[in-house]
Amino acid sequence: MIVVDVQPPTRPTRPASGRAAPPRGDRRARLLVVALGDLVVDIVAAPSERLAHASDTAGAIVFRQGGSAANTARWVARLGGRAVFIGAVGRDDWGRRLRDSLEEAGVRVRTVRKPQPTARIVALLEPGGERTFVTDRGAADLLAPDDLRPAWFSGLSALHLPAYSLLNEPLGAAARRAIELARAAGAVVSVDLASRRPLLARGGRPAWERIAAVAPDLLLANDAEAAALTGPGEDRRLLELAPIVVVKQGSAGCRIIARSAGPEPIRLAVATNPVHAADTTGAGDAFDAGFLLSWLVAPAENRAAVAVLRWSALAGHRAAARLLLGPRREQLT
Repeated sequence: MIVVDVQPPTRPTRPASGRAAPPRGDRRARLLVVALGDLVVDIVAAPSERLAHASDTAGAIVFRQGGSAANTARWVARLGGRAVFIGAVGRDDWGRRLRDSLEEAGVRVRTVRKPQPTARIVALLEPGGERTFVTDRGAADLLAPDDLRPAWFSGLSALHLPAYSLLNEPLGAAARRAIELARAAGAVVSVDLASRRPLLARGGRPAWERIAAVAPDLLLANDAEAAALTGPGEDRRLLELAPIVVVKQGSAGCRIIARSAGPEPIRLAVATNPVHAADTTGAGDAFDAGFLLSWLVAPAENRAAVAVLRWSALAGHRAAARLLLGPRREQLT
């Protein structure tokens, strides 16, 4: 077993092994990541005082481009990679505005318009930045296998899927078809467990089986999502689903477990400098983009190396911090 605890450097440095250099912008620019799933209107409500039951509460309400898959695509583009988003929206003004917002961020958008309204989420912010959601997935779950075009997957490096894309139909069938196309193109597949409640909506076993059938090369989750599938403290079991598992821990950083040649897995803890933010929406998606791009730069045979995993985690932390500390440019007006 390898156990490493790392504090992030204040500026980029070479990993101690010297074998995994920080990714260069021109190397990331050759990477193409396709994210398939949800493009959503986020209606974010931030109370400025304690909620008053059955009465009014003062606060701020903003409309933003959201959706786990779309957020990850946006951050892949922002971090210097090439990004494609594939998903379904409604035949409404929200669908057009969301598409325009992603394209302005440098993402190639392949949306299919459906008769249901564009997906919407109400996010209620709590003190400390935690969020509670009310979700209407609308058109997001209506993407079908026949909507996909093989040309959309030409030359890609990775297909990224939030678990939402595997749990509902016909979107799940579209995701499975996308995986076939991605693997035919020689790409890797990453899955983010995305949210605890949907994983358990039909019981943990069906969700486990759907993810196992995908056999992702990389699995990402937070503590609550990992525990939803395995039980508390049992995240080693996630190695039955993927050879590399990243468990995001918010301000505490992340931990990584990976299959090894020996009887014990590789275990790596990568800390981060805490960032205080009133709104953490999308930070996990930005982390995924940062991790993916740095991980994909490494040769395939080295992607389970400690130095590569360490550097990729640090890149994920930097991307999340950049979102938390930067302006929210994706507001819809």
